[in-house]
Amino acid sequence: MRCPFCAHDDSQVKDSRPTEDNAAIRRRRQCEGCGARFTTFERVQLREVVVCKSGDRREPFDRSKLEQSVALAVRKRGIEQERIDQLVSGIQRQVETSGESEVPSARIGELVMEGLRQLDSVAYIRFASVYRDFGEARDFEEFASSVRDAALRD
Repeated sequence: MRCPFCAHDDSQVKDSRPTEDNAAIRRRRQCEGCGARFTTFERVQLREVVVCKSGDRREPFDRSKLEQSVALAVRKRGIEQERIDQLVSGIQRQVETSGESEVPSARIGELVMEGLRQLDSVAYIRFASVYRDFGEARDFEEFASSVRDAALRD
């Protein structure tokens, strides 16, 4: 594993343990070049999935992009990192087990929306504002009203 500090090619694993949800292995490593310590995570990848974006662009599924999007939506909401990781892992698992080698980005967006709706209504509205490209305050009002009405029915 390449060191993120000095780019040396070799590092030694000092400690390995499963994460809380057993979806990954957390490894503490030490660089043999500079001696710096860093953490890596090893996850199962079931298949190579390509995301079909607008304009006929295609790119490999990238878990870190999904993590960034969710992290931005839940920022300063006091949600435990473990719950966020479970949400991201669940979405990744759904994408990889769908049986499709190509998944539309809109499908991933809908999975994120559904997960955030169950996790936190403010994060759900934040994500929706970007995903659905709200242009005016009225768009927020209408969406927030529909979220409130749905919560009252449940």
